[in-house]
Amino acid sequence: MNINTPAEQPQIEESRTATIFGYELLREVLLPEILGKDTPEILYWAGKRLARIYPLNTLEEMIEFFNRAAWGDLTLKSENKNEMEFELTSPLIISRVKSKAEHFFQLEAGFLSQQIQNQKEVIAEAFEHPIKRSHKIQFTVKWDNKDQI
Repeated sequence: MNINTPAEQPQIEESRTATIFGYELLREVLLPEILGKDTPEILYWAGKRLARIYPLNTLEEMIEFFNRAAWGDLTLKSENKNEMEFELTSPLIISRVKSKAEHFFQLEAGFLSQQIQNQKEVIAEAFEHPIKRSHKIQFTVKWDNKDQI
């Protein structure tokens, strides 16, 4: 996984951890306060930007990145010629979807869409599908093989 090599990428300190409170404070309070009503759209494009900074070549690298970023456990559920279905689970997701507040997983969706776009060399788009009763997030990544990059 290409996490530490380019000079413009921040160095990752493996021994540090963030508290759930700190993560939630930034993700659920500060970012929506700063970004306002455009939060989902901006987070989607921010996720795409992160994927360009951290290009990954395989599904295994994507799974490892999600774990290292504390986004959760990513699983590929299905794939066909124009679509991939992913599932994301984590204790943080459980706490986020249990609350009555609106939550966005557009950062992760944008990241997935750009990674698949890079890997398949076609324009890709991702959609989030929170499943509150089972405390998981499903993502659908779609592309058209005619939309080559």
